[in-house]
Amino acid sequence: MIRILLAHNEPTVRRHLGRMLSAAGHDVVAVDCGTQALPLLDERFDLLLADIVLPEMDGIELAQRCGEVSRATHILFISGFSAVPLGPANGPHEAGSTGTPFHLRRLVGEVEALFRPALGVGVAAAGASRLQAGEQAGKGTPLSGPPG
Repeated sequence: MIRILLAHNEPTVRRHLGRMLSAAGHDVVAVDCGTQALPLLDERFDLLLADIVLPEMDGIELAQRCGEVSRATHILFISGFSAVPLGPANGPHEAGSTGTPFHLRRLVGEVEALFRPALGVGVAAAGASRLQAGEQAGKGTPLSGPPG
């Protein structure tokens, strides 16, 4: 199980992502802005999954703060902007990004790919199977919110 801090200001995107990640067997704590996420960084999270454009504190600053608290936390940005520089000046360590719109299964697959050695193939495959079953029930639509 991956422990995920999800920071996204769009309620529909945040709710659907949280549900799909939870359905894949992960522990998800979801917030709508960077300043809500900031005090939670003291808890142990395996992944910060953040929109780049957030109210009060953007996702890049949140990632930098996360790096100060826990260098072990992986970071994955979600953004409506396709070209976002993610070099050392923009984050505490290696970070990735995915643009919107995105398919939930693809995003969960990207999350699990970050942790595949730690999870083991069986856990990642089980999460993908649960997601595939959810998509067959009509939940496999792409999600997009307003840019950022």
